[in-house]
Amino acid sequence: MNVVVATRDLQPRVAIDPAALEVRSIPVPGTYPKVYFTRLQDVQGLVPLVTIPMGQAITASDVAKPSQALGSQAEFLPIPSGYVAVTIPTSEEQGVADYIQPEDYIAVIATVSSAGKVASKTIFTNLHVIRVGTPVSAGSNASSSSSLTVVVTQCQAEVITWFLNYASLKYTLESYKDYLSGQQPPDPKCPTVGDAANGKGVTLAVIQAAYPSLF
Repeated sequence: MNVVVATRDLQPRVAIDPAALEVRSIPVPGTYPKVYFTRLQDVQGLVPLVTIPMGQAITASDVAKPSQALGSQAEFLPIPSGYVAVTIPTSEEQGVADYIQPEDYIAVIATVSSAGKVASKTIFTNLHVIRVGTPVSAGSNASSSSSLTVVVTQCQAEVITWFLNYASLKYTLESYKDYLSGQQPPDPKCPTVGDAANGKGVTLAVIQAAYPSLF
């Protein structure tokens, strides 16, 4: 029987790359209860629920769709080395009428009211959106999601947290023609999570120095 076989060890929570698969003929008893795959396209992108060793035929009980691999078996989020994921709130008016989708890039505008002055400024651009809503809501028919999960450095996550607490945020959707391509390299200003942890944190003085036109 021709079935899909792993050409290298496949680890749980890591979506299956088609390069790690091949169709191979193996003896399978007709009464054997396992359900096998016969086409590569039926397996690529699925998430292993267990470690699948090299050379083993992949069965339906070994894998699941990312949206179905819940809990501890959920797929790893596509976060580049040196970055983290952070979830920010959104709504129809705040988030471009729900047109923002996974793999889009957005810019963030902050509005601050201070000492009788109200000012707005773009504080981030090219934030990569990797999820919209939660795993449950992402697969539902809901017309609106309440959150966006974006990739940032840990230092940027601190700044976003400050603005979420003390300002209001609005997002703009960047043109797909301007999207970044390739893997994001670590940010030299904040290459690891540890660099942020060892820093002095974000205070009002830090924000005022970084974004003086807001104050």
